Amino acid sequence: MTVHGMRAPRPVAAMLLVTLGLAGTVRARAADDVSPWDGDARSATRLIAGTRPSGPAPLRAGIEIRLKPGWHTYWRYPGDAGVPPHFDFAGSQNVKAVEVLWPAPRRLQEAGLDTIGYDRDVILPLRVTPQQEDKPVTVQVKLDYAICEKLCVPAQTKAELVLAGGPSAQDARLAAAEARVPRKAALGAPSALAIRAVRREEGGDRPRIIVDVAAPAGAALDLFAEGPTDQWALPLPAAVAGAPGGMQRFAFELDGAPPGVKYEGATINLTAITDGDAIEVPIHLD
Repeated sequence: MTVHGMRAPRPVAAMLLVTLGLAGTVRARAADDVSPWDGDARSATRLIAGTRPSGPAPLRAGIEIRLKPGWHTYWRYPGDAGVPPHFDFAGSQNVKAVEVLWPAPRRLQEAGLDTIGYDRDVILPLRVTPQQEDKPVTVQVKLDYAICEKLCVPAQTKAELVLAGGPSAQDARLAAAEARVPRKAALGAPSALAIRAVRREEGGDRPRIIVDVAAPAGAALDLFAEGPTDQWALPLPAAVAGAPGGMQRFAFELDGAPPGVKYEGATINLTAITDGDAIEVPIHLD
């Protein structure tokens, strides 16, 4: 090897070789926490891994979805149109269970309809429970989802990643995604963002559900409602007047239950979202 036209002394050459070898090792280790991208110019997905937590806690990982500007994909409940993503982890090894977490989505306009989803890159955090703690874990996922711009098209991707458990460069990104997952809360919980009251209002063709939400002053607030199963299709709540001071009011018709299913006694989830916080509150339709 030469440096500026001169042969490097043996010690320097050896040091350079060691440095290059270490750099190669760092690059190899850095690649251990992500899988290759799979997709096309409109969207692509990959798996990412976090540092293994201490103790028997589930392993941290995530599905990263990259979207071309102007395109969007859907939340677990898509709203008035669209289809939710479907995950198949059947090819995983030494995996007992995988829980998919959902960062707070946005209300999106699509052909005059209200949908719920993501219009920018997103990481869906995963909680991976191994079958045997002392054995390697390999996560494999087949993802079927829809992406939309002016038209909607189906997308199918695959990814596989060994969760080695070593230090990961993805920890901060995973933590940011986890922080946007709505936290579980109870009706009337004493917090800055809270669902204070829910009531059923009779009259008209169908009963309405009225929801009063407290949020920080000036915060942009939205509310979504989901049924107890994916067979339900509740309307998206709309902002209405009449809220008590310091609150915002939303309303939606009690509609969208599967045929033959009664509303009385059912449990629905209400998800309230601001730019800096999000909560999920179960409500019994008694």
